[in-house]
Amino acid sequence: MKNNFKYIVAVLLITIVGFLSCKKTEYSFGNIKTPSSLTLTSAVAGVDATNPNGNGTGTVTITTLATDALTYNIDFGDGKTQVVPSGVITYKYTTPGVNDYMVTVKAVGTGGSVSVISKKITVYVAFNIPQAILDALTGSGTKTWVTNQDAPGHFGVGPADGFSPDWYAAAPNSREACAYDDEITFSKDANNNISMTINNKGQSFSIGAASSFYGFSGADACFNIVTTGTKKLAFMDATSASTSAVSTRIQFNVPGNGIINFGTGGTTYEILSATATNIHLRNIGADGNSWYQKLKAK
Repeated sequence: MKNNFKYIVAVLLITIVGFLSCKKTEYSFGNIKTPSSLTLTSAVAGVDATNPNGNGTGTVTITTLATDALTYNIDFGDGKTQVVPSGVITYKYTTPGVNDYMVTVKAVGTGGSVSVISKKITVYVAFNIPQAILDALTGSGTKTWVTNQDAPGHFGVGPADGFSPDWYAAAPNSREACAYDDEITFSKDANNNISMTINNKGQSFSIGAASSFYGFSGADACFNIVTTGTKKLAFMDATSASTSAVSTRIQFNVPGNGIINFGTGGTTYEILSATATNIHLRNIGADGNSWYQKLKAK
């Protein structure tokens, strides 16, 4: 009987030990704390009165901070995201032009808890101008150009889908005097952005179809068009149907009235060719035709 009792006690102990060994292990994460007081600030490189959307590098410093945040997941609004434990990152946007981006930050706390904040930023990214064109237009930094009045076709016009002055090409020195005294200066900055200034000596020539665009009326003539101020040019790939056989396939927009050496009502110029001594430009005028102008280095 005594031996049976010992046996029963032994069985019970084994059963209890087995039961305890099968008990599920429990873990504790502590208190789940959702990040609070989340903030998001951004600083676009080079912002000033002249460059409200930055200096063209596309560089933006993003700073986000929250109480009880373990890390931050930042969506830059351009299809890219990154985990940033410190909450501070300098990011570079690459799409040329002035673009809006919605930056969204997810602050991650314990247990996967999340707080979210978003902010829209506007960033200017300069087009990567081909070096050959950059050198041709600006030389070592600044270069002045004038109308190539000795060249056939220094003024010209043709159909909108063409790339040569099929309808009219001016003979040398055959146009109005006001069209020949303009000085066009291209300058580049440290980030290879190009700006343009024009000294038109008080008057610029305009085709009649565009005179109202400049605030005047009448046929082809010289008008007292204001061309003062520095104009920051926006370069991009050409949007025309040109080919590399007839064009560099690079164009630029001129803010304001868009005049370079004579007015057509157009503000976008395609660079057909550019060398250290000569530039050949094409634009679409207010009349829907393609207009051509040739410049030479002063």
